[in-house]
Amino acid sequence: MRDLILQGTRWLALTGALLALLCSPATAAETRPLVVGVLLPITGSVAAYGQMIWAGIRLAQRLRPTALGRPVKLVLVDNKSDSVEAANGASRLLQKEGAVAILGPATSSRALAAAPMAEQGKVPLISPTATNPNVTQGRRYVFRVCFIDPFQGQIAARYAFQNLKARRAAILIDVSQDYAVGLAAFFAREFKRLGGKVVVQAKCNTGDQDYSAQLGTIQAARPDLLYLPNYYTEDALVARQAYELGLRVPLLSGDGAQAPELLKIGGPAVEGLAFTAHFHRAGATSPQAKRFLELYAQEQAAGRIKEDLTGFHVLGADAYLVLVDALERAGSADGPKLRGALAGTKNFSGISGKITIGEDGNAVKSAVILKVDKGGFAYVTTMEP
Repeated sequence: MRDLILQGTRWLALTGALLALLCSPATAAETRPLVVGVLLPITGSVAAYGQMIWAGIRLAQRLRPTALGRPVKLVLVDNKSDSVEAANGASRLLQKEGAVAILGPATSSRALAAAPMAEQGKVPLISPTATNPNVTQGRRYVFRVCFIDPFQGQIAARYAFQNLKARRAAILIDVSQDYAVGLAAFFAREFKRLGGKVVVQAKCNTGDQDYSAQLGTIQAARPDLLYLPNYYTEDALVARQAYELGLRVPLLSGDGAQAPELLKIGGPAVEGLAFTAHFHRAGATSPQAKRFLELYAQEQAAGRIKEDLTGFHVLGADAYLVLVDALERAGSADGPKLRGALAGTKNFSGISGKITIGEDGNAVKSAVILKVDKGGFAYVTTMEP
């Protein structure tokens, strides 16, 4: 009997030791979720961007739900379309949530506010759609999966001069947005280099409702093109008021125009408005891209996603998928190792096409021109770097 008790005691001790080993901190660390922060404008003046990107990220997570053998946990923080909130949100994700990377912000001003936190913490930040070159310039831990404004401005000018045959351009700039100011400058520089003339540059601010004074000045200058390097709300309001004033010239914008709200606010006045964009379905040829489109169609049919697919959905997905790919190649969530893997991204088959991370953490890729046609966004042409 005593021997049986002794054997039982030894067995219990052995079992306890085994359980302790299985539940050791090292094992727990290997199985707990990888926290990925998502810093987007879910409310505020550019909420549509954040909502579309967030939908794209969640669909991409269904394609690749794990990394390094661990489930990926997405922690969303709303930056409320505000730079102070973006900086505070980045700090929260890094210090409180323990994020191994941040996806976002969506716009350049907010990304510029959040980037120093990522740089200081040596944790990668990947913006899906911030196009101002200053976002990544001189930083080692800040990346993007979209093209940048020097390229976007150049191809917009080429399209205006070569395709639309414009020679006299007017520009109306939202000077409260870094994105708009930079994009306007890059467009003007290339348009002049090609032989065109910028006949007037007018200014406005985010939230303005009346553009009659600016449009009057523009109309008097007799342009044959109006370039609007702004976000969708301002583009739509300007288009409506230009239409009412009888200003009938082609309207050209940047990627910030592509949101369903452009169509809702602008109505018939935005018909024919063209803009530079990141994606067209014709470029979604990889198996991963086709699966993403299938998932999107299913979500749309079920009513869980109401808007048509845009570049913002796609770039949100690409930011997530590029991150997961880099985690796997790094073999670690350690910040410096992950940064090195992201910087080494070459010809990654994303939803928007092939993505290579080039100089200063910028994506090297082509762009497309889309235009509003019959209440939707129609493909016009592809513009190569």
